[in-house]
Amino acid sequence: MIASPPARRGRDIHEQHRVSTPLELLFDLTFVVAVAQAAAQLHHGIVERHEAQALAGYLVAFGAIWWAWMNYSWFASAYDDDSALFRVLTMVQMGGVLVLATGVHGLFEGHFLAAVTGYVVMRLALCAQWLLAARGDPVRRRTCLRYAGGIVLVQSGWVAFAALAEGGLLAGWPLWAALAMLWAGELSVPVWAESAGTTPWHAHHIAERYSLMVIIVLGECVLGATNTVAGMWQSQGWSLDLALLGFAGTLLVFCLWWMYFLLPSGEALHHHRERAWGWGYGHFVLFAAVAAIGSGLEVVADAIKGPRAPAGSHGVSPLLAIGAVAAAEAVFVVSLWALHRYASRARDRQLALTLACLALVALGPIAVSRGLPLPWGLLLLSAGPALAIAYNEHGRRHCADRFTSQ
Repeated sequence: MIASPPARRGRDIHEQHRVSTPLELLFDLTFVVAVAQAAAQLHHGIVERHEAQALAGYLVAFGAIWWAWMNYSWFASAYDDDSALFRVLTMVQMGGVLVLATGVHGLFEGHFLAAVTGYVVMRLALCAQWLLAARGDPVRRRTCLRYAGGIVLVQSGWVAFAALAEGGLLAGWPLWAALAMLWAGELSVPVWAESAGTTPWHAHHIAERYSLMVIIVLGECVLGATNTVAGMWQSQGWSLDLALLGFAGTLLVFCLWWMYFLLPSGEALHHHRERAWGWGYGHFVLFAAVAAIGSGLEVVADAIKGPRAPAGSHGVSPLLAIGAVAAAEAVFVVSLWALHRYASRARDRQLALTLACLALVALGPIAVSRGLPLPWGLLLLSAGPALAIAYNEHGRRHCADRFTSQ
């Protein structure tokens, strides 16, 4: 391994060939479990026709997962020194992720203790890393101490919240008000801390880290597509529709991946570091939408099973199944367009293309409501992304600066 500079003093923002470390990749793997738990609970909520409650629980659970992952990634981009202590504290955060994953189910039922415990473990381990960074980087000491102090303050709020909620003292709108206040505090800590001096995060490294998170949440789509094919195989055996279903699910995952990687995030952030806030925070919507597409594909599997759907379900209609996938895909398309527009400030805003893509996404549910078989409706959901990919790839070949930052 090539020796790196003393990272506790801050890494070089112009460091060449900066990529994710093996430790970061291992750290990401623990989030696969947490994301899978959140997506599975959303799937069950949709099938049991508790969509609003399931969506609320999903957003809370996924918010905790995303925020813990994001804060570690930005810290590591600036201060990863690959020391033994850094590795041990990362391992502690990985343990917290696993505890959080075991508590995800409870979040959907109003039980917060297990999830909050795992979350607080992750955040306090990161607080220790910020304190080490403050000691090793006197230039940015104030920034690092603000991060550490802000994290401790908000975590004390989470502990009090969990105690009150488990004791039955928080319910209804006071519970949601408390959640809103705590998340406002979490989101405000980086803004307040960085106002004292910016940390030396690496733009291309951060772009790669976010790309890897996209691949993690796309894994939920792969799982959903696989379960859809398996469900149809068990209920109907081999058929042309089965092959079409497998192809449609795979094509949709591939198109979502291709669309995202057309976004030139690294270069845009390198030249315009001030855009990191909107870009970084805005990815929550995109990540959550992709994982929700995986949940929707699981609903498609239940619709295909028919009478063999999970016990306790109220029956899954083809329209509900295709609608769950299409709604999440539409959120993905809009959030990707917004991120592209914000990060690149390109002359071509692609608004017309985005609207055309959304119109094609809507064709799937409309066609299924008119009697089109579900596998063919699922195939239609790739038409919009395919149009966007074809347009942008053609433009990239004939106009190399279409996506360059201004």
